Amino acid sequence: MSGDQLLLVGVAVLALAAAVGAFAIAARRSGVDWRKSLSDETRAADRSAGVELPPVPVSSDEPQPEPSVLPIGAADEPVQAAAAVAVQVETEQRLVEVSPEESGVTRRQFFNRALGVTFGTFSGLLGTSMLAFAWPRISGGFGSDVNAGPVGDLLAQAINADGSVTPVFVPEARAYVVPGPPQLSDEFAGKPVEAGGVMALWQKCVHLGCRVPWCSTSQGFECPCHGSKYNGIGEYNAGPAPRNLDRFAVELTDGGDLIIKTGTVVETPRAFQPSVSYPQGPSCIGGG
Repeated sequence: MSGDQLLLVGVAVLALAAAVGAFAIAARRSGVDWRKSLSDETRAADRSAGVELPPVPVSSDEPQPEPSVLPIGAADEPVQAAAAVAVQVETEQRLVEVSPEESGVTRRQFFNRALGVTFGTFSGLLGTSMLAFAWPRISGGFGSDVNAGPVGDLLAQAINADGSVTPVFVPEARAYVVPGPPQLSDEFAGKPVEAGGVMALWQKCVHLGCRVPWCSTSQGFECPCHGSKYNGIGEYNAGPAPRNLDRFAVELTDGGDLIIKTGTVVETPRAFQPSVSYPQGPSCIGGG
């Protein structure tokens, strides 16, 4: 017998017991005396068997019945007691098939659905994150084309009055804009790394990705993490860096604005003959 069947049987038994109890309480409170419903023959049979019945309470409002007179010798006659009637109560078990809406949700169904919702939510978030990471950005920001402004203004900011250089940092492109050399070295030949006399260098070191600051005294880029050093246009000079600073492809618009293509990274090997001298003064991280 399954658990649902046992539950139904238990409910039926409890309902039957509650009905019997309610009937008994109602009968007791109604004031009906069962002894008054006994017939004279039953009383006579009980008396002949030696059974003493308790006296019937007599109410002053009810008329008193006249005592029954038994014929002479009736008490001597054998009176057979009424046979006891055995009552057999049969409980019929009825199985009714209910719809899923009426039966509700079982514990197993609840946990299965909760697990499915959790896994689906996690998969959706993971897929959305991967799609957002892989989807190219075409509306601006890093990974797309960034307009850094008129190239003439950039040169005016980068070249100081004394001839020294201070790179112009473009946060949206994560790049330093520096003046290009008069003559590009061989490692830059045929690559779109210069436009309008300027270059755009990626701010991170090619060794382990630290941001490389500009050192105004030495006129170069010097990484404070592991000591890699580069000259004014990002060519390798010293340290554990394996190559020059990476740079972005650049181009000019018809209006003379510099476009930094942050989605196109140009890698170049170490220069055998640097295009710009370095260092031009004391280093910011120690050394010559």
